[in-house]
Amino acid sequence: MQLGVNVPNFGPGTDPGALRAWAALVEGLGFDLLMVSDHVAVTPDVAQRYPEPFYDPFTTLSWLAGASGGRLRIGTTVLVLPYRHPLLVARMADSLHRLSGGRFVLGVGVGWARQEFEALGVPFGARGRLADESLGAVREAWRAGGATAPPVWVGGHSEAALRRVARFGDAWHPLRLPVPRMRSVLAEHALPGFAPRIALRLTDAPVTGPERPAGVGDLEQVMGDLAELRGLGAGTVVLDPYHGDPAETLRPEAAWQDLTAVSEHWRRTS
Repeated sequence: MQLGVNVPNFGPGTDPGALRAWAALVEGLGFDLLMVSDHVAVTPDVAQRYPEPFYDPFTTLSWLAGASGGRLRIGTTVLVLPYRHPLLVARMADSLHRLSGGRFVLGVGVGWARQEFEALGVPFGARGRLADESLGAVREAWRAGGATAPPVWVGGHSEAALRRVARFGDAWHPLRLPVPRMRSVLAEHALPGFAPRIALRLTDAPVTGPERPAGVGDLEQVMGDLAELRGLGAGTVVLDPYHGDPAETLRPEAAWQDLTAVSEHWRRTS
């Protein structure tokens, strides 16, 4: 099982130097994948958690792919499909996949920010249907162009999302769920693959409760979560050390310490 990191490409502390530092840390610690997030219009509902500057994921990943050592995979978690033209998504994803030497992962979702959809003139209630249509068009464009398609990870955990995974995806990419919830979904659905994104927040004492998100707790708990996810068939687990406070982007050292602890322990025990 590989491990990845979701790196903040937004917020007051994010600039070219910070992005380079994050990429160097992720690659230097031996992680396999670096992913970034996506929003086009930073409307008030988005800005509460993901404020400006918000760097475009394709541009950011292209820049980081050229600046990295060439080993690290790159990807989106998750690209909001319904308000993008599918042929543009297909072309940009194919270009990034080719130019990076086949290192790109296209993680996609339907989006959640109603004000953002309104600002872009896209009906929020139609986003599921639009996502399905977009994925079909993206897949067809790749086939018609003879492209070596990047893997497609599909987010969400509703029944509609799981049907989308089975129809269009290479892996289910749930975001920040408890392990029991993911285990239940996998037991009930035949899915093509499994690549969850989980939180990462190390605590001094164990965290209890049935709704504890995977990746939250002391080091023993988090390593146990990773072992369980590997047992459930995860090919990759993406660690997300951002917890919703934009000020965290100004002081990433705590996140870096948590990532270092997990990386060192993972290498010793895997």
